[in-house]
Amino acid sequence: MSDNWVEVCELDDIEEEDVIRFDHDQLTFAVYRSANDELFATAGLCTHEAIHLADGLVMGHVIECPKHNGRFDYRSGKALGAPVCTNLKTYPVKVEAGRVMLRIQE
Repeated sequence: MSDNWVEVCELDDIEEEDVIRFDHDQLTFAVYRSANDELFATAGLCTHEAIHLADGLVMGHVIECPKHNGRFDYRSGKALGAPVCTNLKTYPVKVEAGRVMLRIQE
């Protein structure tokens, strides 16, 4: 896979302190917008039971999995305790002309 940037959505499509799902080439991602208007992206599935994190709850810089309440710091992907033990992969995000762009790399 190349290191190309792909368009996710309009910036206004993601509310502050929220997360959206983005699917591309058989991969799924969670894209977050923090309270101070920063953007982040992680792998979309919880490392514990493969439930999509976009259905979870955002609290500060933490995403909580909707199934077993596993928590991750979405800025770094760090697993914050049981039942999750494996960190999430993170991806670079930027905004160009009001569009959210995600860099997908292996």
